[in-house]
Amino acid sequence: MTALEKATGDVVLKFEPFVLHVLCQELQDAQLLHAVAVESGFRNSGITVGRGGKIMMAVRSTHCLEVPLSHKGKLMVSEEYIEFLIQIANRKMEENI
Repeated sequence: MTALEKATGDVVLKFEPFVLHVLCQELQDAQLLHAVAVESGFRNSGITVGRGGKIMMAVRSTHCLEVPLSHKGKLMVSEEYIEFLIQIANRKMEENI
């Protein structure tokens, strides 16, 4: 809260979820890993094939959180709401683990 009170610009609370990139030799390997990731709850996962044929599998969760807290130095939410957001972010971190 002390840092927020001193802020002169915009402040955003941002939580970014777990991301794992795996370079795969074969498309079949990436497809198998993708199926396992989605079944395990990592619903934002995907496969990318680069120009040179490099196959990258990204395992990503959907546990993101991005909330503006202040604008031009003015706090836009209550301290109680910030504490609530921190609890949510901490739960998301536990889910990541």
